[in-house]
Amino acid sequence: MQIDTNRLSWFDVSNDVKELLILATQTWDNTEASDSYIQQALAKTEENTGVLVAAYRYFYYKNNYVLALTTAEKITAKIKKEENLPDNWQALLPILVQRHQEPQIRFFLNAYAASGLVLAKLGKIEQAKEISARIKGIDDKNNFGAGILLDILTRPPEEDD
Repeated sequence: MQIDTNRLSWFDVSNDVKELLILATQTWDNTEASDSYIQQALAKTEENTGVLVAAYRYFYYKNNYVLALTTAEKITAKIKKEENLPDNWQALLPILVQRHQEPQIRFFLNAYAASGLVLAKLGKIEQAKEISARIKGIDDKNNFGAGILLDILTRPPEEDD
């Protein structure tokens, strides 16, 4: 089978990794095969943010929320290390507010918001609320979707008429 890796010309990884990602999409209906391709891509480039994001999306849409959460957490940890970000939220918050338009910080915020969504899917509502509230405090335009999630998680149950 001929695989056109030029379809991913913007993706900064080797052609063999691009092939694995394309194969994962082409074998989507065969979860065992597509999982294998994603895992191989991760093994070859564990530290590549783009591949981690692709893997997060894959796991999320395959309803594998445990691996989606693990992957989102890997993205935030990787960016924290690369950008020398503090662990403490109170120290981190002003940095995120000031730098929220920078690509790496946007990746961080997206992954952190995604972890909140996955935590909600896993039934960890209080953790999901905390993350969503934190992101909403930074994201007044709701670019990361945390405000919507927080609204859903904090909405009072409908009363029966």
